[in-house]
Amino acid sequence: MPKVPVQFALNGEEKAEFVESGTSLLTLLRDKIGDTSPKGGCHQGTCGACSVIIDGELKLSCLVLAETCGNASVQTTGGLAADGVLHPLQRAFLDHFAAQCGFCTPGMIMAAKALLDRNPDPTREDVVEAISGNICRCTGYEPIIQAVMAAAQGNSQRVA
Repeated sequence: MPKVPVQFALNGEEKAEFVESGTSLLTLLRDKIGDTSPKGGCHQGTCGACSVIIDGELKLSCLVLAETCGNASVQTTGGLAADGVLHPLQRAFLDHFAAQCGFCTPGMIMAAKALLDRNPDPTREDVVEAISGNICRCTGYEPIIQAVMAAAQGNSQRVA
């Protein structure tokens, strides 16, 4: 099968890879580039574990073809911490015990980040809607909602 060149920015760093046509962005990120922060859950677009932000929009990386990401800006949870300091959403998830097994956490954080990027002062209902595409089998969602609200209110700061 012919390989297709894909060049894009991943968490602000330029990447260039050759992929087989039809390869998902999730596969490219995890298997070729080594960013294992997006998780492969259902591989059908129903669980949200693979959520990333592409050009400011939340997307399911298992459903996005890598070849469509040319010149795009892709953000994953792997790029949120800066200089060993957690992003406020990551800190809030820790502070509010919003991660148990942790499998859904990267997708939840990216869904929350996409929300806060466009609406820094969300209501509880906004948060519930924003994470509604992500399945969590452990926390019961309430700690996740509380963590996102705390991050929005500035109650979780970047700390090492």
